[in-house]
Order: sequence, then structure tokens, then C-alpha cells
Amino acid sequence: MKTTPLVQIDPAALRIVMYPAPVLKKPAADVRNFDAWLAAVAQRMIALMAEHKGVGLAAPQVNIPLRMFVLSPAGTAEDARVFVNPVLTGETGEEEMEEGCLSLPDIRAKIVRYTHLHLEARDLQGQALALDLEEYPARIVQHEHDHLNGILLLDRMSPMARLANRRKIKDLEAAARPKK
Repeated sequence: MKTTPLVQIDPAALRIVMYPAPVLKKPAADVRNFDAWLAAVAQRMIALMAEHKGVGLAAPQVNIPLRMFVLSPAGTAEDARVFVNPVLTGETGEEEMEEGCLSLPDIRAKIVRYTHLHLEARDLQGQALALDLEEYPARIVQHEHDHLNGILLLDRMSPMARLANRRKIKDLEAAARPKK
């Protein structure tokens, strides 16, 4: 399996892709090249996250099938951090809270997540980092980590939440179909 895209998309051209884009349902590949292109992609992701009032954004959400996400619990570009090839361990506690997703606009559902976890990853220079996270930052990390594994909010929501959001889901699917 290739670990980087065959064509390195111009980071300035990146946009958030919407469900049901195929890239959202596939596991992402490990990052092997910590280079200027990766840093530019991360900066563009931070800008898009802040512009769309998000608190996290995974590379597959901008059509880049690599294991990287950005995170800012405050929702600001200034506080954003980048995590490459993340691994989650030591998950404990559980809490149900409402979540949304930039690739599923206007869809919200209560999702059960761990309240504590340990995150190991690389920064944009390839240096190892490790954090113990709790509550809201831990929730965001789990949501973005799901994206790296091809798991969407839709996959975690209850049947009742799916039913409540069925019109919005159908509208996204219809918008993605080729026009005749």
C-alpha cells in the first residue's frame, strides 16, 4: 500500500469533503514523509477547521488519506496542534455527549466516548510526543482518530439518532450523486 498520495495535491486547493465521499470510509495510511508539503497540508487543515468553526479535522476529511489530524478545543487556529500517526491507549471512563462533524453538516448525535486516554503521535518534524487527555480534548481526539480508521459519526450513532437525521443524510447522499 502506498503511504503518501500519488499526486501531492496543492494544499491551497484543499476543501472539506462531505459524506458519502469514499475517502471517509477507508482507513488512512501512515505518514512516512515529514516534509514541507505535509506541513502545508496541516496549516491548510487548521485554517479550514477554524473557518468552519470546528474543533478538529482529520486529513481524510480534506481528501488526503493519511493518518494526521489537527485539534483545537478552543476552535482557534492559534491553539491548534497537529498529530501524525496517532495511537490511543489507556482509555478509561465513559460519557455521552452530543457531537457534530464538519463532513456531516447539520447532523448531531449523542455519542459515548472515553473520558480519559493516552495519545502517542508524531509532530510535523517527526518527533515523538505523548499526552494524557481528559474530557473534551479526549473526545475530540477519539472523533478524529475514528476518521483515520474510516469510522464516521453515522457509524457510532444510535438507531434513533440515525432515524432523526435520516432526511439530512439522504440530502447529503443525493448531493453527491452525478447530475443527469
